[in-house]
Amino acid sequence: MQNLTRITRNPEVMGGKPCIRGMRVTVGTIVGLMASGHSNSDILKAYPYLEEADIYEALAYAAWRAEEIEVPLQSA
Repeated sequence: MQNLTRITRNPEVMGGKPCIRGMRVTVGTIVGLMASGHSNSDILKAYPYLEEADIYEALAYAAWRAEEIEVPLQSA
């Protein structure tokens, strides 16, 4: 996975969910808007403090998480 510099996690911001640059905009919000058919320009109008690179990195993070394989741990 590439080094993601725009995605942050802080337990004191949005309950520790992955956010864009420490702001109160979650990766899930961005992905949900895209899935609902909103364009990059729609999102940037709604959240003028975001940058287009934030949207692309949120999508990259979500894709990486979707491909992540969870392996159950064996009990000792």
